[in-house]
Amino acid sequence: METASLTGKEAAAALNAETTELAAALAARGRAPRLALVVANADPASAWYVNSLRKSATNRGIECDTIDLGTDADSAGLRAELAARTADPAVDAIMLQTPLPAGVKLEDVAAAIGAEKDVDGVSPLSLGLLAANTPVFAPATAEAVVVLLKRHGIELTGRHVAVVGRSNVVGKPLAQLLLAENATVTVAHSRTADLAAVTSAADIVVAAAGRAGLIRAEHVREGAVVIDVGTNEGPDGSIVGDVDAESVRGRAAALSPVPGGVGPVTTALLMRHVVRAAERSAQV
Repeated sequence: METASLTGKEAAAALNAETTELAAALAARGRAPRLALVVANADPASAWYVNSLRKSATNRGIECDTIDLGTDADSAGLRAELAARTADPAVDAIMLQTPLPAGVKLEDVAAAIGAEKDVDGVSPLSLGLLAANTPVFAPATAEAVVVLLKRHGIELTGRHVAVVGRSNVVGKPLAQLLLAENATVTVAHSRTADLAAVTSAADIVVAAAGRAGLIRAEHVREGAVVIDVGTNEGPDGSIVGDVDAESVRGRAAALSPVPGGVGPVTTALLMRHVVRAAERSAQV
C-alpha cells in the first residue's frame, strides 16, 4: 500500500494568507494585533521556537513583545506578569513559553491569563470551557491535528480515533475537539494495557505521547490514518516523531511527517488566534 504524506504546508499557507489580510485590516483601522510572549527559561529549543514565533508574527503584521523573566522566576512573579499583561489593553494575546523554572507548575501560573487573551488555550479556564463545548481558543497543537485531517479530506464523523497521550496540551483537548466533530474517541496512555490492541482497532491513530518511535506497524491496522504529533530529539540531533515512520509506511493509508506535518499548522493557528483576539478586543 502506498502511504500518502499528510503535509501541513498547504494548510499553513492558506491560514497565513488569511491571517495576514485580517491583521492588515486591523492595522488600517488604527492598531496592529499585539502578542506578548512570556519566557522564563534558558532552553535552546525554546529560544528557537520563540524566535520562530516572532518571525511568523512579523510576517503576518503582528507586533510581538518578548518578556524574559529569567530562569529564577517564581510562581508569584510569573502570575503577576501574566495578570498585568491580561489587564493591559495594548496587549491582545498572551503566550507562556515552556519549560518553566523548577517548581513552577503550568496550571498554577496559566490561570492568571484571561481566557480572551489565552491564544494557546493553556489556562484551566480555557480548558474547562473547551470541555463544555463553549467558544474558546483551543490549544493550537490539538486544533492543528483536526485542521490537518480536514484539509486532506479525511472524514471524522463516525470514525474511531485513538489518541495516544493524555496531556492537557494535546491529548485531552484533542479528544474534546474530535468529539465535537462526531468522532468516537479512545484516549490511551503510558499505563494502557496492550496499547497495540487499542490503536490497531482505530481508523485514525494520533501519536502524542512524547516517546520517539512508540507507534510501529503492529499498532496500526491496514489502511488506517496516522498523525504524528511528536517532536523528539533523535540520536543524531534531528527531530523525530512518536511514530516509527519506516515501520508504518506501506501499512497506513496516510501519515503526517515530522517535521512538516502538524508543526506548521500549529504556528499558523497561533497567529490566527492572535488576530482573532485582536478583533474581539477591537469590538469591545
